[in-house]
Amino acid sequence: MSSAPHLPARFDHVGSFLRPQYLLEARDQKAKGQITPEQLRVVEDKAITEIVKFQESVGLKSITDGEFRRTYFHLDFLEQLGGVKVGEAALQIGADGKEHLVPPAIHVVGKVTHAKQIQLADFQYLKTQVAAGNTPKVTIPSPTMLHFRGGRAGIDRKAYPELDPEFYDDVARAYGDELKSLSAAGCNYVQMDDTNLAYLCDPKMREAARSRGDDPNELPRRYASFINKVVAHKPDGMTLAMHLCRGNFKSTFAASGDYEPVAEALLSEMNIDAYFLEYDDDRSGDFRPLRFLKKNKTVVLGLVTTKVGQMESKDDLKRRIDEAAKYAPMEQLALSPQCGFSSTVHGNSIAVEDQRNKLRLVIETAQEMWK
Repeated sequence: MSSAPHLPARFDHVGSFLRPQYLLEARDQKAKGQITPEQLRVVEDKAITEIVKFQESVGLKSITDGEFRRTYFHLDFLEQLGGVKVGEAALQIGADGKEHLVPPAIHVVGKVTHAKQIQLADFQYLKTQVAAGNTPKVTIPSPTMLHFRGGRAGIDRKAYPELDPEFYDDVARAYGDELKSLSAAGCNYVQMDDTNLAYLCDPKMREAARSRGDDPNELPRRYASFINKVVAHKPDGMTLAMHLCRGNFKSTFAASGDYEPVAEALLSEMNIDAYFLEYDDDRSGDFRPLRFLKKNKTVVLGLVTTKVGQMESKDDLKRRIDEAAKYAPMEQLALSPQCGFSSTVHGNSIAVEDQRNKLRLVIETAQEMWK
């Protein structure tokens, strides 16, 4: 089976997995001061070794550490950048009766710098566990997180009297330094997770951006330019992908809306190698926005949901892939779950064994579609 452009295979996954109970208990012990960070890391190492073996036993070719060293997919990384301060996350019961995450404030309080090598040690351990022939993948949050949550008000005016170009250049340089440190250690596959461009597909989120003083029609192009500044620092030989998500906390979501408002900026103007786009239900719209996909780029269709355990029909997945191929060439498409299984430590409302079943469905369907 041929591989997709830039990617290890026609099938992939977004990165996070349900944490084993013993890891959750160890994290709780560390929070209470009952064990040291070093002792927690030993437990994390054990859990990562197990999740790597799980991924390889299923047949995946790109392998992550399950994000087992993180509480949240984004905050643990962003708070380690120089000049960034992250507030406390909170939980609340929504109108649907489910528990939702209240996003914490993310403030830029000084010049943004690459103050330390953030993912290097984690990648180095992951690399030792991944079998030859497979590709260790690192997932990090998108740099747009530093702007979208608070807009201009969330970025210190003394540090950045003007955002363009100083703020965007500094963030891009910090991200570039991180990518270079990973590349030097042998990492050639990094995925950036971005909720903000997906949120800009939702009329309510667009209005919220407007209320902060931003033009939601202009933001997608500004963010495409922002991401391209990061790409300009990307080391040779590294694949840089982006995953768009409308929310994934404990099987809930925060936004709805098709990709049309961001599609041209995302798929035509952004210099990313591959895009993971969630398409598991009606809230993501149809496939027409894929008409903007540039040559030599890949869209990984997130057709299999990670929010519930109910299995999709293989025939339905094939039909939807054929439908997507009306708007983007089949050779530029691949298949994955719509999101990770545990974007935060809390995990989705899905059984552990459902992870295996969903991933096997993705792999088998892809192998049959791209023979």
